[in-house]
Amino acid sequence: MKKCLYVSIAMFGVAALLSFTQQKSGSSIAEVSTSAKAAAVADTAKTAPVAAAKEVKLKPYKKNVLATYYADKFNGRKTSSGERFDNKKYTAAHMKLPFGTMVRVTNEANGKWVDVKVNDRGPYNKKLEIDLTKKAFMEIASNKSSGTFKVKIEIIETK
Repeated sequence: MKKCLYVSIAMFGVAALLSFTQQKSGSSIAEVSTSAKAAAVADTAKTAPVAAAKEVKLKPYKKNVLATYYADKFNGRKTSSGERFDNKKYTAAHMKLPFGTMVRVTNEANGKWVDVKVNDRGPYNKKLEIDLTKKAFMEIASNKSSGTFKVKIEIIETK
């Protein structure tokens, strides 16, 4: 009951503050949120990695191959490259590509793609070509309940 009362009071205070600032400045809430978004984009652009600013060239590697994702039980374990595995990052395991290679993995069914860094070896099943982190896999999956889908792999070369 107390929590509900505190939330109601807080919401009333925010509403009153917004209406006061709207009357005072003459701007609408939409204008304020648009300028806040613009500021956030500007901050992101300042902190973007230098590699993003470079020209990217894609070198075709393989088409129509299967991708899968790591199980959560691997979180915190060391990868073959020596890094700690984190299912919330954009990394991948591949049997042949050198560690540190950046690849673009494109879901052939829906055209969504993600850029990942190779930092581990695997998958150890001959039918599978690449293991993605769960975050990268779910970002490009068209069916979130599937465990594999066909992808196109391209090597990213920066100039």
